[in-house]
Amino acid sequence: MCSCVNTMPQISQVEGACNWHDEEEEEKRDPPRQITRTCPQSQQQNGDQSSAAAKQSLLLRLFESKLFDVSMAISYLYKSKEPGVQAYIGNRLFSFSDDDVDFHLPQLLNMYVHMDEDMGDAIRPYVVHRCRQSIAFSLQTAWLLGAYSSDMHISTQRHSRGTKLRKLILSDELNQIIPADAYLSPSKRTHQRSKSDATHCTSLATSLKRTASNPKVERGYDEPLRLTPQREFIKSLMGIGKRLATLPTKEQKTKQLTSELLVLNHKLPARVWLPTAAFDHHVVRVPHTQAVVLNSKDKAPYIIYVEVLECGSFETSAIPVRIHETRIRSARSADNLLPECVGITAEQRAVSFSTVPNYDNDDEAWAVDDIGELQVELPEGHTSSSDNISQFSVDSITSTESKEPIFIAAGDIRRRLSENLAHTPTTFRKDPEDPSAVALKEPWQEKVRRIREGSPYGHLPNWRLLSVIVKCGDDLRQELLAFQVLSQLQSIWEQERVPLWIKPYKILVMSSDSGMIEPVLNAVSLHQVRKQSQLSLLDYFLQEHGSYTTEAFLTAQRNFVESCAGYSLICYLLQVKDRHNGNILLDSEGHIIHIDFGFILSSSPRNLGFETSAFKLTSEFVDVMGGLDGDMFNYYKVLMLQGLIAARKHMEKVVQIVEIMQQGSHLPCFHGSSTIRYLKERFHMSLTEEQLQVLVEQMVDGSMRSITTKLYDGFQYFTNGIM
Repeated sequence: MCSCVNTMPQISQVEGACNWHDEEEEEKRDPPRQITRTCPQSQQQNGDQSSAAAKQSLLLRLFESKLFDVSMAISYLYKSKEPGVQAYIGNRLFSFSDDDVDFHLPQLLNMYVHMDEDMGDAIRPYVVHRCRQSIAFSLQTAWLLGAYSSDMHISTQRHSRGTKLRKLILSDELNQIIPADAYLSPSKRTHQRSKSDATHCTSLATSLKRTASNPKVERGYDEPLRLTPQREFIKSLMGIGKRLATLPTKEQKTKQLTSELLVLNHKLPARVWLPTAAFDHHVVRVPHTQAVVLNSKDKAPYIIYVEVLECGSFETSAIPVRIHETRIRSARSADNLLPECVGITAEQRAVSFSTVPNYDNDDEAWAVDDIGELQVELPEGHTSSSDNISQFSVDSITSTESKEPIFIAAGDIRRRLSENLAHTPTTFRKDPEDPSAVALKEPWQEKVRRIREGSPYGHLPNWRLLSVIVKCGDDLRQELLAFQVLSQLQSIWEQERVPLWIKPYKILVMSSDSGMIEPVLNAVSLHQVRKQSQLSLLDYFLQEHGSYTTEAFLTAQRNFVESCAGYSLICYLLQVKDRHNGNILLDSEGHIIHIDFGFILSSSPRNLGFETSAFKLTSEFVDVMGGLDGDMFNYYKVLMLQGLIAARKHMEKVVQIVEIMQQGSHLPCFHGSSTIRYLKERFHMSLTEEQLQVLVEQMVDGSMRSITTKLYDGFQYFTNGIM
């Protein structure tokens, strides 16, 4: 009696031949022939076998086609119940770019945590391989595993596969060489991967083992400190946020923040980085006087500006030497301060954050080879002792007779320039209750120039300034979900050439109640605009961009319309609530940007469902667009229609992002069993384009006339002072 393999699991028989990076194996493989083994018993049985083989052949061809992208891979991985298909797609992940897979990492890890063993077996080899390649990926994975496991019952969570993998990552055991098939069940040992897979991967510490020819590389082979500096850095930032939350006033919080960051600076530079950045770097300094506490009634989120030095690799490039602001140094020797030129010893790594010590002997720190370029440190007590002073002579411009040179301290000039930039007249004033207003209003390029002028690292060519918002006591998993949906819709509208404008900002989840957010540059809230300017939104536009007929105003007005239409659709599709003026930003180019997606899909503030309109569209918004009869208001409605038509063409890409994250989740946005069904209904797949146009008209009219929007804004003003 022969056994017949009849459905999807037969793909597992092909897995052994699948080598996505090896051209020779690619040429040998003949999937359609290998996809099934038939064992004829009857005419009908043969027919069934042939039909199944044909379907599997088509499925395999789809998997191998150029159309098969990461989004489709995640969809088939999630929906398929066949271990063979799951393992096959798990293997296929190795063929996609890291960035493409990283976008869907929350979905992969949520499936790993909450779905069955076969799903875990399919995903784990890829995750383990990437963790062994990258410190940043290791930490991001560990943080997400912890956050998505937190919804489990504590006893279940303790023994879950997510918790076990997280502990394995944080123990740094993945720094050692582990056989690739160690994570596969016996039935999956035929699962082959490419030469770039973990079987051929040497650990980071092994590859960086100190040798005579490579003496400046950190020794890490026998020291599990690969992840420690960054974890301690993040822990310090989160600790500051938790302590700030215990203080009653904004003034006290600001003073505490400044003093704590000053202490933190003594541990920098170090092998630490901001995970929200798009390039490799080392953090060298946090200008403590520039940090501000953001508006929040109960918690204390804060924004910091971070000086970094760009490098080839934050994992392997040497850590920059610390430069004291009062340090004597040679301008000519500045090149010696580049990260690639300085190494640290294993003993120095014991210092918190693996910092480079501050040398007491100037000869060790600097090579002063030209006394003419020496920068002189002033005596103690001089008002400019914190500056890096260099002196140069200029001919007197006040006297044609005197040939005596006048010495000008460059540090004094730098300080005066910085002070002038800091007090550049704007429409915003210092407000003790809202210290962030002035800081956020300052144009980013001016802030960069001002901070660079006052920085001991500012003269280095690879100096950069970054910023990040640190949040404690807030669950950012919904924010991360919203970021993914916004990014997906942004990609769809670009692909369909619909000129809608939105600004997804990066979210880093570090636990179920902490994380980091990428700030939106050159933007302030509508609340801050109204409070500081005491003008209507239209009058503020006129003040900032000029009269109605100027090119600057018309450009800003178009930007406003295109962004307002984009976020109107976002708010409708995701049912975004809590849309008061503190959660809507206006940037220097006229775009509006919605922030804070704590209430989406099935949730609303206090679960009252008070905001009933499809989106927020006030009379002030319409005035900026030129009024109800203006061309730009009609353009707004046309964009809404085009955007909805484009979005529903790709509905599955959006829905699957949300649906996968519902697995095992206790987030308030998934309250109720109909969340996904209602989300799909808002794409209106059954309506014609003419019917969609009528729908858009109705939504715009209803939102514009919504009494609940006005009442909610009034409620926020009387309870929280938000204008």
